Amino acid sequence: MNPVPILYDFPSEFASDRLYLRAPRPGEGEAVNGALRESWAAVSQWLPWAVKMPDLAESEAWARQAAANFLMRADLVLLLWRKSDGLLVGGSGMHRINWELPAVEIGYWVRTSLSGQGYITEAVSAITRFAFDAVGAQRVEIRCDAANERSAAVARRAGFTLEGTLHNHTRHHLTGELRDTLVFACLPPLTQKPAKCPPTDR
Repeated sequence: MNPVPILYDFPSEFASDRLYLRAPRPGEGEAVNGALRESWAAVSQWLPWAVKMPDLAESEAWARQAAANFLMRADLVLLLWRKSDGLLVGGSGMHRINWELPAVEIGYWVRTSLSGQGYITEAVSAITRFAFDAVGAQRVEIRCDAANERSAAVARRAGFTLEGTLHNHTRHHLTGELRDTLVFACLPPLTQKPAKCPPTDR
């Protein structure tokens, strides 16, 4: 029998050492827009959805749709808020969900001014644990452009295993050039050989 995703019961927020990780809420579009505007040069280089910088209304519509998608279990977007001052650090979440396994893919972006401070590795580790413990995931993936060294480094720091490279897997969303995709994966602790992910928060 096929699962009914909306009936999966798990929290819409949790925390790591320095972050609150939470499903988007109505009214948060302005904060998302500000973080994206600061970071657009980096975000648009690597993420297929970053084709056009949204305006405030579009970011608010996105926040409301993302909140609805989380409730429907269609896509589990998470915003990353810094505990110390409430600043939006970036975005992540569990995407391309296969509820039959279940399996999820983690994506992420970080505010440019906070890049290199370990926030995304911390978030990925926390989300991976949440995926196993709360969502019941049997597989967690991270996929990135083979040229995106920073993204690949996050996956490795979070203890993910590089399973392979998909050559000529897709085209760049802006240039149309062929690109390769790296596929990293993490399995539940009891099935890993050897067990190594996720590690501690930092």
